[in-house]
Amino acid sequence: MSSINLIDSFQEFKDFKNIDRPTVISVLEEVFRSMLRKRFGTDENCDVIVNPDNGDLEIWRTRTVMENGFSEDDDLEIELLDAHKIDPDLEVGDDFIEQITLESFGRRAILAARQTLVSKILELEKDEIFKNYKDRVGEIVTGEVYQVWKKETLVLDDEGNELILPKTEQIPADYFKKGDSVRAVVYKVEMLNSNPRIIISRTAPEFLQRLFELEVPEIFDGLITIKKIVREPGERAKVAVESYDDRIDPVGACVGMKGSRIHGIVRELKNENIDVINFTANISLYIQRALSPAKITSIKLDDETMRAAVYLKPDQVSLAIGRGGHNIKLAGKLTGYEIDVYRESTEEEEDVDLEEFSDEIDGWIIDEFRKIGLDTAKSVIALTAAELVKRTDLEVETVEEVLGILRSEFE
Repeated sequence: MSSINLIDSFQEFKDFKNIDRPTVISVLEEVFRSMLRKRFGTDENCDVIVNPDNGDLEIWRTRTVMENGFSEDDDLEIELLDAHKIDPDLEVGDDFIEQITLESFGRRAILAARQTLVSKILELEKDEIFKNYKDRVGEIVTGEVYQVWKKETLVLDDEGNELILPKTEQIPADYFKKGDSVRAVVYKVEMLNSNPRIIISRTAPEFLQRLFELEVPEIFDGLITIKKIVREPGERAKVAVESYDDRIDPVGACVGMKGSRIHGIVRELKNENIDVINFTANISLYIQRALSPAKITSIKLDDETMRAAVYLKPDQVSLAIGRGGHNIKLAGKLTGYEIDVYRESTEEEEDVDLEEFSDEIDGWIIDEFRKIGLDTAKSVIALTAAELVKRTDLEVETVEEVLGILRSEFE
């Protein structure tokens, strides 16, 4: 029967959105039953038959044949006289079955039904996307950059679903333009005004973990376990790993021959430094490994306050702290201890190289002192501010600030 393009258009829409067949039939039936209720007051005596193969639709309505003048409800009953106009063989008590065509509902009702179909299928699709991605939180997805805004980037997956990559979830060195391929982890899925909002992230620890699972078969197979990951996105990351098989070196397996396995991860993370550490239940040893590449002389733990006092030789302090303090900060997050660094000083090691202050004093300022032969803290302190200003190209405020930093070291 003719459906005035209602079923055909819906069928195309269904195929495009990839909604399963039983759901399509259920939606179709519900929409047409709603039309029947509006027109006849009830759909209890109606059968809606949808052909799952081609989308053809049939609607059959059944009413009980009553004696003339005894019909009380025209929606459920039909008088014998009216029934005989269609089928003269019918008798009182028989079922009068008639086919309802879509055209009989009128063009306005059909257009309304079509709009309802589109609306319902959109709702179904949104629910399907939400459920699908809700189950994929923590998984890596690959998409194509569709649009770049100031605070977020719109990414489309293989099926054209919209994924949001906020600026806060991007590595600082990330730069995207339309058409770029981007990998990220599904971070959060939420419903906002009945629309699914899928947040993806490149800064979450889970992203680094999934990259390791892709690059290191032993992790994927469960032979090596990642105990914990901490990150300063784009700067540094520390990954604690453990192997339950004594024959497997977890650190070596993660790094690969000549760094072959970890290089791909580093490139994906825009040259983020990754320290892979062998996990141990020995806290002192764990903290020592976490502060790598610095070599610790001794360590004192306070388990009540969860603090660790770490003593190092002067040339190891800057390594322990790391550029921008990232190394010591991540070591603290990895181990769960607040780490305090102390410089071990002896008679011979009382002076400190200016490079040790690179976190507090800019490199170009240190270079200015080196040009006039001053490469240690005490050699700078030995001169007055006026002499230093005269011999360098530095402003007096800068010199006084540097002297304050250096003098505090020996107080």
